[in-house]
Amino acid sequence: MNRNLRVVMALALLLPSAASQALAGVVFLGPGPGLTGNDTGGIIAYRADLQRGAYREMAAEWCARWHRLSHVTSEHWIYGDYVSFVCIDRPGVIN
Repeated sequence: MNRNLRVVMALALLLPSAASQALAGVVFLGPGPGLTGNDTGGIIAYRADLQRGAYREMAAEWCARWHRLSHVTSEHWIYGDYVSFVCIDRPGVIN
């Protein structure tokens, strides 16, 4: 019984350290200010100080990370709303 308790305690101390090392270098693309998305597309929070063309440029730069093209699917010019886009494959390219 005492040996089992030691093993459990050792695992309890080592697992959090191993988990943090496994996640080192991982980029989380979750909700946040500005642009949020992944390789299939995303959303950009509307900001009145950005010009309309800036959203298309941001989407293009985002999708270029995965060697894809971008297509803006909705543009709502209302405070608190989002501009959404999808990342599409380039013609003739298989991912």
